Amino acid sequence: MSKGKRSLHIALVHHPVVNKKREIIGSAVTNLDIHDIARTARTYGVGSYFISTPYEDQHALVNELLEHWQSGYGATYNPARKEALARVRPVFSVDEAVSSLTKEYGRAPHLVTTSALEQGNTIGYAELRKKINEKEPVLLLFGTAHGLAQEILEQCEYSLPPIKGGTDYNHLSVRSAASIIIDRLLGS
Repeated sequence: MSKGKRSLHIALVHHPVVNKKREIIGSAVTNLDIHDIARTARTYGVGSYFISTPYEDQHALVNELLEHWQSGYGATYNPARKEALARVRPVFSVDEAVSSLTKEYGRAPHLVTTSALEQGNTIGYAELRKKINEKEPVLLLFGTAHGLAQEILEQCEYSLPPIKGGTDYNHLSVRSAASIIIDRLLGS
């Protein structure tokens, strides 16, 4: 691994996720999610930022955006953005991201979920930070829409506790949640 990268990797999952009726759907990739989470990932030294979607048209969108900022006009216009987006890796599934990291590390990563709802297999931030500091590979999953589908949650070894802001309102954007959680795990 190159200098400045840690053993924490993240994935923004677009399928299978749920809508507000708890039905399984696929959500659209958004430009803001790609850019903002990539900038957070680069700032904190996250190893890879996977964009997981099974849809070819969404991959085309991601690849077009990356091409613009990696080798097109955007690369010279904003070199800092180029650097942040270098961590983005489009994949067709969470399994593909896990396989990639397993190949890279010679072992499967700890699969960890985030959720606005309590899950049964909670790991605290300090305990997960320790695993990261010990160079154990970790893949942290963020769900789009109204969260990850149950089938993804059940694949995860651990779940981080929900972010609580001290009120009864709990509906952060995925970009905000990713920034808060990554700071709690890797911030000084």
